[in-house]
Amino acid sequence: MKKHIFGMVLCIVSLLSSSCSSFLDQPIVGKEDFDTYFQNADECEKELNGCYQSILWNGGWWQTQKFILIGDMCTDDMWMGNTTQDAGDYRDLAFYTGNTMSASNDCQNFWQFRYKGILRCNICIDNIPKASVSDDSLKNQLVSEAKFIRAYLYFDLARNFGGVPIMLHLEMPTDVKGVTRASQSDVYAQAEKDLLEAIPHLPLRSAQSSSDLGRVTKGAAEGLLAKVYLYDEKYQQAETYLKDVINSGEYALLPNFGNVWAIKHNNSVESLFEIQTNSDITYNLGLHLPVTCGSRNDSGWAWGLPTSNLEKAFIDAGDSIRLKWTIIKDSATVVPGDPVWSASKPYRVKPDEHKSARCSRKIYIPVNERPTPYDSDKNPLNYRILRYADILLMYAEVENDLGNDTQAQWAINQVRARVKLPAVTSTGKQLRDAIRLERRLELALEDNRLYDLRRWKDDRGNPLIEDVMGPNGSFVKYNMETSTDVYEKTNQKENSNKGSAFTAPRDLLFPIPVSEVTLSGGSITQNPGY
Repeated sequence: MKKHIFGMVLCIVSLLSSSCSSFLDQPIVGKEDFDTYFQNADECEKELNGCYQSILWNGGWWQTQKFILIGDMCTDDMWMGNTTQDAGDYRDLAFYTGNTMSASNDCQNFWQFRYKGILRCNICIDNIPKASVSDDSLKNQLVSEAKFIRAYLYFDLARNFGGVPIMLHLEMPTDVKGVTRASQSDVYAQAEKDLLEAIPHLPLRSAQSSSDLGRVTKGAAEGLLAKVYLYDEKYQQAETYLKDVINSGEYALLPNFGNVWAIKHNNSVESLFEIQTNSDITYNLGLHLPVTCGSRNDSGWAWGLPTSNLEKAFIDAGDSIRLKWTIIKDSATVVPGDPVWSASKPYRVKPDEHKSARCSRKIYIPVNERPTPYDSDKNPLNYRILRYADILLMYAEVENDLGNDTQAQWAINQVRARVKLPAVTSTGKQLRDAIRLERRLELALEDNRLYDLRRWKDDRGNPLIEDVMGPNGSFVKYNMETSTDVYEKTNQKENSNKGSAFTAPRDLLFPIPVSEVTLSGGSITQNPGY
């Protein structure tokens, strides 16, 4: 068994060798001695590139990309999907079985590779300031980029597991013996500290050269900081940084919602931060998710398919534009943006092989834009981490919470206007609910829904996910009692009772990997209920 926090001894610190942006076009760095490394700017930048690579861990789908799907699988937006193969560890998380051992197996790789990424960041943060580089502003910027990435990785761990150990330096197993979990608030506070320290040294997006496109900017750090503050329920602080991003003039909504996830619009004006990819066959730097989530009848694996409940939410809202760019249904004669499919050649998502006979249009790649081979991690679609629509909707949420409904209406209506929906004029709790629905529709299948449902409170003060999941949850009752969707009702290879075993407070967080608890000798404790 690999020893993760306790056994991570430095072997390789920079693996990234190429990407769409030239700032990542660097040779592979192997074993290095820190007494002789970090001697110049080039070496510092190579090490930092390894931090960027660790966000998504290109080169496979199982390190972190698989876990991106887990979040949405645990909600009313997504099924496991593939009904021809064993779902394995997916099932224990998506169906809330409470099987601590099996469920934590799916968490293990994510935990391990998030901490490996943190280790890379720690090495850069500790060593770049000591490098023989005369340009202090450059060193400050590189350290700040590493702090942004470390903040994101800790934020990702905290929203999935609650409190986790905070590691801020390269440490050997003997140094971390007896390490314990910090509180979730403390982890958020560390992310906030990193971002606050980074912001003054990061450039505006407009000040970046084309070769640096994709590197962390001031706007990205301010946007992420606002999101961490929101999760930490620090609404006044979140408001400050959301206003900064909005008033900067650096970002805007793309006119066409269909372009938000298009390859030709990688690094668009709507993007605050996204993972850079490359289709070069020499490397493994593409996005695997288009294949992982794609139809089995179109070279995909069908893990992570949209639910009819999500489709119904679009229909009930009269949201036809975002619906067509979010969900592809079996036998579709039109797939927007891809002229290959027609009435004589419909797109197939065969009902017997796919729980909902639907797949995601957001990360679908049109046939003529696919690399060869397609069934691999060569897809040059950048993964969007934070975009301007999210900023506007967070601002709407914060302003509504602070009692500034006019500002909240302005922000939500910016997003709605793009997809030609009428302006929202409600206030108070009705406006709150409209903002929550807007987040579901705008950010569907983008790994936000689970965390929103966990952090939002219902009118009784309980996490909103308790109203969606559980034996009396709205999603469970929809599937078991009211749904008329023929695809989902007919295909019970994946049972429609998903969510019925949800139990609070256990399922408000994922289990800490059992191996981490064991290897720590019990100093790292398990989450309640597991």
